Amino acid sequence: MAKILWMLIPCYNEEKVLVHTAPVFLKQLNHLIDMDLVSDESKILFIDDGSKDSTWSIIKKLSEEDSHFIGIRQSRNRGHQNSLLAGLMQAKDEADITISMDCDGQDDILATEQMIKEYYNGNEVVYAVRSSRETDTFFKKFTAESFYKILKTMGAEVVFNHADYRLVSSKVLKNLSDFKEVNLFLRGMIPLIGYKSTVVAYERKQRVAGDTHYPLSKMLTLAFDGITSLSTKPIRLITILGLIVTLFSIVGIIWSVVTYLTGNAVAGWASMTALICFMGGVQLASIGVIGEYIGKIYMEVKARPRYIISEYTWKE
Repeated sequence: MAKILWMLIPCYNEEKVLVHTAPVFLKQLNHLIDMDLVSDESKILFIDDGSKDSTWSIIKKLSEEDSHFIGIRQSRNRGHQNSLLAGLMQAKDEADITISMDCDGQDDILATEQMIKEYYNGNEVVYAVRSSRETDTFFKKFTAESFYKILKTMGAEVVFNHADYRLVSSKVLKNLSDFKEVNLFLRGMIPLIGYKSTVVAYERKQRVAGDTHYPLSKMLTLAFDGITSLSTKPIRLITILGLIVTLFSIVGIIWSVVTYLTGNAVAGWASMTALICFMGGVQLASIGVIGEYIGKIYMEVKARPRYIISEYTWKE
């Protein structure tokens, strides 16, 4: 029997995009239904992340026009990862499989067919991975690939060139619901659950309309959140750096004492200033990294809700 699929589409101020991509999502879902890969009870769930434009109005209108469209709305903007988690948790008891993707049309919707086939082949998780980054600028390509390599080096288990375009079974989602952390980095959390998985390659397209909601500043924040949420290696590196600096300091002290005893001491403010600045920089950077971890602990112990759903298209 065909499984129930929920496509999960986080949205934030996407009024210019939805009118273009919603019909594409529906066309592909109907194609999957016609091929008997998924049930006619399958849905396209839009998660409005507290948009300030007419995104929610468009979602409600879509749900009135076709029963395959449904939507939920967060009480305020909480970020892409929290919105996606809200959709996943909404779907875990209703759908057999979910496929999450961006609203902007950059994720190749046609890849969903192969992803579902891989699920029927016994894979509980199917990661959609970019086959190339030829459309990216050199800076974008360099920073993105460096991001995955750094995460790997730091001990985080991530899939190279995979973002949040993935198929996940309800079995995996039920295990994901046991993860209670507030600081979310789903592309690193899903691999931690385990189960059989595979990858499907796809070509990422240009954004259909509107502007990206992930500028460099947000990408850097996401990268740092990923590292600090999944690895304690930065603290270990600080310890190693501290030992190295201490070793050099001991050598410097011995050298200065020997110089003084041999009568060759020369007063020099430049070397002393450089040493003080270096030590101060190392200490401040180290305190900053430790502070980030303490801040995350502070947020975790509060155990605040990771998302709050204020409206549903099917409960009005």
